[in-house]
Amino acid sequence: MKKKLLSAILSMTMVAALLAGCGSTAETAAPAADAAAPAAEEAAPAAEEAAPAAEEAAPAAEEEAAPAAAGQKVGVSMPTKDLQRWNQDGANMEKELTEAGYEVDLQYANNDVPTQLSQVENMISGGCSVLVIAAIEGSSLGEALDMAKEANIPVIAYDRLIMDSDAVSYYATFDNYKVGTVQGTYVKDQLDLDNAAGPFNIEFTAGDPGDNNAGFFFNGAYDVLKPYIDEGKLVVKSGQTKFEDVATPTWGTDVAQSRAENILSSYYADGTDLDVWLCSNDSTALGVENALAANYNGKYPIITGQDCDIENTKNMIAGKQSMSVFKDTRTLASQVVKMVGQILTGATVDVNDTETYNNNVITVPSFLCEPVFADANNYKEILIDSGYYTEDQLK
Repeated sequence: MKKKLLSAILSMTMVAALLAGCGSTAETAAPAADAAAPAAEEAAPAAEEAAPAAEEAAPAAEEEAAPAAAGQKVGVSMPTKDLQRWNQDGANMEKELTEAGYEVDLQYANNDVPTQLSQVENMISGGCSVLVIAAIEGSSLGEALDMAKEANIPVIAYDRLIMDSDAVSYYATFDNYKVGTVQGTYVKDQLDLDNAAGPFNIEFTAGDPGDNNAGFFFNGAYDVLKPYIDEGKLVVKSGQTKFEDVATPTWGTDVAQSRAENILSSYYADGTDLDVWLCSNDSTALGVENALAANYNGKYPIITGQDCDIENTKNMIAGKQSMSVFKDTRTLASQVVKMVGQILTGATVDVNDTETYNNNVITVPSFLCEPVFADANNYKEILIDSGYYTEDQLK
């Protein structure tokens, strides 16, 4: 800045000299130029003093502008539109990323692994700077992840841990083990297992064995209830207590219903009461509820779920489902958008777990959001007052 100022002074002086040799008009202009020089020199220190202030202001301006995302594209791969929660996750993600200034490539894969693989590969070749992937099957994206790693594109695993790859940069989810403990604790409290004599009959329906989260959900619940099973206070009439025996491929409502119908006809058709059916999520709970409506006449059991889908929330209000763990996808979407911004600006990425989630190759730095549960007593506060649903949606 100082050099520019001195250059300007010299230029003005030269102009004055030239004008001095051209007649009376120049003679009049010369003193003005001469007078301007001291003024310019007086201004120089002030300008120099202002320079550091401007330089100090520059980082602040840059810092404020850093989250701006001009020209940055984010690929978002969701597994399916068949489940309400993934529609909401995708919509929330697209809305938040767009509002943050990013271009968003949102794709749904119709629960078809080859389709998701192709979509992710297209996102990579299409210039995405970050990928956010909710995998259909945790170990199915090896080729696409190799492409992402080669192109230096960070990958955030969204709510489902991507397995068997060192190309996963971060994992954003809810505390999945805690989801299960919330369900198990709800059952324990509702039956007052620490004080009631029992025995109570219970059955389990878990999730998709290809979804890494499903094991966390089931183990969290089972670990709470196992002491009462060992004691004989809880009885599993079917004898099915291992994850592989109670798992539900694709989290399918029809798959859960078919298995529930077999259990009911085999162990409860004689009038034996079923006290609890612990379901890991709402789509499987819906299958169990359908089976109970068609094949069971005993005392209606406690039924757990997860996601607070509209149909299941209506069933909670009607007394056909007891509770559902609520994972506010708005919270998760906001966290992921924040992580995307941190990645693209070179900032430190927020994580709160660096030990739990090993994908068989690396332990993935993770951010875990907190789940809560909704039931007939608090659903208005949790779901309606928060703006997640309107009352009309639950009629």
